[in-house]
Amino acid sequence: MKKSSFVALILGTVSGVLFALGMCMALLPEWNAFTEGVIFGVAGIVLGIVTLLIFCKMENKKLPKINGKNLFRIIYAVVAALILGLGMCMCLVWSQIVWGTLVGLLGIVMLIALIPMIKGLK
Repeated sequence: MKKSSFVALILGTVSGVLFALGMCMALLPEWNAFTEGVIFGVAGIVLGIVTLLIFCKMENKKLPKINGKNLFRIIYAVVAALILGLGMCMCLVWSQIVWGTLVGLLGIVMLIALIPMIKGLK
């Protein structure tokens, strides 16, 4: 594993955990930590952006351009992640195991479809 990949792995994991913890803190009323959750969530987003910048610098690559194609991919990825999350909520919160599993699987398939969408088929 290259040094740049290892650094991106560690920083990306930390930023993802910070963001997820922040969202849990902000959205779960039982925790009574909305303000702290927003702070943690923003810190996770900022660390994710810093991770991208550090990785691009270490790999001597340019930042990805925001064009129509990349914007579509971003929107598609967000929708797919939301569908996966909806399936999880249906199973865990609303006790709709069968429908939640089907919706969650649809989200997983949509996320897997990102690989050929970004890398292409050869």
